[in-house]
Amino acid sequence: MAEQYDVLVIGSGPGGYVNAIRSAQLGLKTGIIEKRKTLGGTCLNVGCIPSKALLDSSEEYHKILHKVDVHGIGVGKVTLDLNKLMERKNGVVKEVTDGVDYLMKKNKITRYEGFGKLLGGGQVEVALVDGKKEILSAKHIVLATGSVPIDIPGLPVDGKTIITSDHAIDLRTIPKKLVIIGAGVIGLELGSVWARLGSEVTVVELLPGIIPNVDRSFGSLIQRSLESQGFNFLFEHKVLGATTSKSGAKVKIAAPDGKESELDADVVLVAVGRRPFIDGIGLDAAGVELTERKRIKVDSHFRTNVPGIYAIGDVIDGPMLAHKAEEEGVALAELIAGQSGHVNYNAVPYIIYIWPEMAWVGKGEEELKAAGIEYKVGKSLFKPNARAKAMNEAEGQVKILADKKTDKILGALVFGPRASDMIAELAVAVEFGASAEDLARSFHAHPTLAEVVKEAAMAVDKWAIHA
Repeated sequence: MAEQYDVLVIGSGPGGYVNAIRSAQLGLKTGIIEKRKTLGGTCLNVGCIPSKALLDSSEEYHKILHKVDVHGIGVGKVTLDLNKLMERKNGVVKEVTDGVDYLMKKNKITRYEGFGKLLGGGQVEVALVDGKKEILSAKHIVLATGSVPIDIPGLPVDGKTIITSDHAIDLRTIPKKLVIIGAGVIGLELGSVWARLGSEVTVVELLPGIIPNVDRSFGSLIQRSLESQGFNFLFEHKVLGATTSKSGAKVKIAAPDGKESELDADVVLVAVGRRPFIDGIGLDAAGVELTERKRIKVDSHFRTNVPGIYAIGDVIDGPMLAHKAEEEGVALAELIAGQSGHVNYNAVPYIIYIWPEMAWVGKGEEELKAAGIEYKVGKSLFKPNARAKAMNEAEGQVKILADKKTDKILGALVFGPRASDMIAELAVAVEFGASAEDLARSFHAHPTLAEVVKEAAMAVDKWAIHA
């Protein structure tokens, strides 16, 4: 007989493994299927974690070259061992993926190493790595198969000269010229890694600016900052194709006026976004419907049109973010267990791990104007902040948007040092419906970077002290 589970999860990324753990905590017999040898999905294996390890290493290198002299620190000959840098990154990945494996064992979750496919009728076929197949049965099947990079016609990925983010985290030589197709989060983060290590970075973007869903004023701040770090941007340029040779690649592009030209590159990184990975998982056989955008269609409780089949994370609508998938994983487990799981999508924080970092939550000014919502704005710069001065990291600002009548915080943006950590209190403020005055009158220890958030909240009603 087929092994019977209460919950069977296909995919072990942040959404899948978190859903499995929470399901097991709630007393449900749980199994998880993962095609990779290691757990954690794209995020832990080839995405969030390895890219952040490389960003931190490259940031340290860049600081030694360009920022420590102001502290009175003199350095001799600075060397870079790229292989050691990559080994460190791989070590970080191993630690976190081993940690997920430990959590599976701790929570008594049965793991299957293979490819999961829906058969219908509550059954899943697993093509195991040893070549055998096993049929599993479950009352509740969770699809958490994540996403893969989008391909561009005319740019055939070979993993060496034309690459995706999967390859960009494991280059063993520093490209002299790196051309990045796409000015989104992935392109800017990986571009930052290689720019710091010595690459000449050119970003080609079809749209008129970077990060289309970010507040335009902050988009301009990010662009200027990256340009000062050596980035070259070609906006409203279309990529027509590329040819490769032993010496690299030539990327053919068209300017806004239609004029064509070529860019020379040692490496071309295709970073135009990601698409749901739903290939071959049996959606047709099970009768699972898709949206017009080719994502799995679910209701507010993550249920597909087929009873007993659910979907979370990158395969459904919403931002493709690890923490969004995690929250959905927890909420779904609680819903399956008869509790009241819920996700507030207005409070999802977004982060770009460039330097200075960029983070935001809630709505930006363009969204509020389009919706006809009247709002107030409070801004505060890092430049006068004592902690930022002590760190020699005074670039950037915080902006808070609050409802004009109620003072409720509708959105907030942080561009500055450690914005990825600072956005947390603003996400909590949005989650709990706090007003700008609530934030302004809350203690913020001195001297800290977080005082810039307090000052921005005070500035909403024009009583900032250090403005």
